[in-house]
Amino acid sequence: MRTKGRVLVAMSGGIDSSVAAVMLHEQGYEVVGITMKTWSYAGSGGKKKETGCCSLDAINDARNIAVELGFPHIVVDIRAAFGGHVIDHFKAEYLAGRTPNPCVLCNTHIKWDALLERAHKLDCDYLATGHYAKVRAEGGRYIISKGLDPKKDQSYALWGVSQASLSKTLLPLGGFTKSFIRAFAAERGFTDLVNKSESYEICFIPDNDYRGFLKRQLPGLEEAVKGGELVLEDGTVVGHHEGYPFYTVGQRKGVPIALGYPVYVTAIEKETNRVVLGTFDQLRREGMVVHQLNLSKYVDLQGKKIDTVTKVRYNDPGTPAVIEQVGDQMHVFFGTGVHAITPGQAAVFYEGEDVIGGGWIASAFQKKSK
Repeated sequence: MRTKGRVLVAMSGGIDSSVAAVMLHEQGYEVVGITMKTWSYAGSGGKKKETGCCSLDAINDARNIAVELGFPHIVVDIRAAFGGHVIDHFKAEYLAGRTPNPCVLCNTHIKWDALLERAHKLDCDYLATGHYAKVRAEGGRYIISKGLDPKKDQSYALWGVSQASLSKTLLPLGGFTKSFIRAFAAERGFTDLVNKSESYEICFIPDNDYRGFLKRQLPGLEEAVKGGELVLEDGTVVGHHEGYPFYTVGQRKGVPIALGYPVYVTAIEKETNRVVLGTFDQLRREGMVVHQLNLSKYVDLQGKKIDTVTKVRYNDPGTPAVIEQVGDQMHVFFGTGVHAITPGQAAVFYEGEDVIGGGWIASAFQKKSK
């Protein structure tokens, strides 16, 4: 007999999603565990053993939790959808001279859609994940806010989840710290979870070598793009590189030139196969244009400039910024500038603890628009 409802819990086999399932089970929800097979790394030619949420070990770890607590667990194969959207987008973005964020894209367009489809078929009322973030209903909207643990907050990765999806979403870990979650698992005897190492690599690149991945996925790419110019901000040619897709804005390590002072990639020019280098100070940009917006919290942006704190990458603490919506884009102005604003990454706008919304960085600019 249901008490609080039937919930489909996304289980990767790690401690966070496992504890989310245990918590909901103890709270009286009827739990159904689900693990998604998104990628088969064995066929991609990488050197490192498959790990993380796609591996057989991870699937078995999730299933063992379900068996121990007595709730059902299923595995779904979404490799076709994942490859056709996330992997293709990943390759296309690097070829366009941008740096993609596949985890955010997967949350937005793959995981929630795939999971909610299964939730409906399994007669589940809710979908739950192990993300460190919160979701609440307010004023007819569903709003994402930061998790309690600032070191683990994952609200940045969820800006693209739709209102329809958020209306069915539970995030049971949002009000807890990572140390509490570890203690919670230990108290219940799940020592394997506590001792399990966490993976921070992209799930389909466990060896963390995205350049090697691109070369294997795109035969002929290396030959087609090698030999491009390394130039300074003033256009001075100082060397040659392996090809623009193998660099990202903000990169210092791996830049194939020694100038006697630290240099960073400040821009990538696909059309000319040029990689622009500069000092750390030359990485600074005063603003950016963000497109493909998803705004979850209602804020009156009509003809107004709004004060926010804006993040330009996952581990960014955020910077005070003024945002102004211009058509279907957001123009973002940083008073003191931000280093390494990277086209292709996500930008997320905050009002206090709440996510106003976010989008994809289209471009960065040096001078403020008037």
